[in-house]
Amino acid sequence: MEKELGIKLENLTKIFYSRDGASVSALEGINITFEPKSFTCIIGPTGCGKTTLLRIIAGIEPPTSGKVILGEEVVTRPSKEIGMVFQQYSLFPWRNVIDNVAFGLELRGVPKKERLAQAKALLELVGLSQFAQSRPYELSGGMQQRVAIARALAQNPKVLLLDEPFGALDERTRHRLQDELLAIWEKTKKTILFVTHNIDEAVYLGERVVVMSHPPAGVIADIKITIPRPRNRMDKKFVEALLFIRMALEKAIEEGGKNEKGLNHLSHF
Repeated sequence: MEKELGIKLENLTKIFYSRDGASVSALEGINITFEPKSFTCIIGPTGCGKTTLLRIIAGIEPPTSGKVILGEEVVTRPSKEIGMVFQQYSLFPWRNVIDNVAFGLELRGVPKKERLAQAKALLELVGLSQFAQSRPYELSGGMQQRVAIARALAQNPKVLLLDEPFGALDERTRHRLQDELLAIWEKTKKTILFVTHNIDEAVYLGERVVVMSHPPAGVIADIKITIPRPRNRMDKKFVEALLFIRMALEKAIEEGGKNEKGLNHLSHF
């Protein structure tokens, strides 16, 4: 039986230093646990450190202090157990779609026949099997993002980190990809951390919404979303959750890195 892996952040702090020695505290004392197979959305003001947080969890960037624990192991470098999807698709323009998806498997030395079979199955999962031989420039932005998700899934990670993957898309395409991502999550049951600036997107996707404050960033609200799926954006509970998160974001902007006592872990929707 495959081991389920959650993520635990213990007193996570990140300080950036400039050439003249000045310091900027981006993240400060973050303690939070993400359960295995959960879908969490992370939202906060622009520049609050959401991307930095994902990069630290992915092992791409080290924390100044504290640690990230994946299962029982401390994350110190990138791991095949953690996949990341960026807002920029970063696809190789000289490779066709199926070879883009199979790239990570190729680096691991997976035989060509096997890696192409896995890539083909993932393209079917994201609804792009008919575009396997296309080049990225022949695809729309939404289709390119689905290729990027398939490429991340090709490593079969336990954890999938997504950094505003739909931020550059129009609303109709974004809504369609939100539903496709939820369908993938239902099938694969990966632990997903999804960074977004869009409150509607956070409530629609997440089982949980974590609101971060301005730097030095901490967690100002941790909200459980239990609205049944498929979620109706016009539903009263949905609108109440939107308003609550908007209030939390306003507090995050007003109060900087302070955690508002009584707001954190307060509400369920």
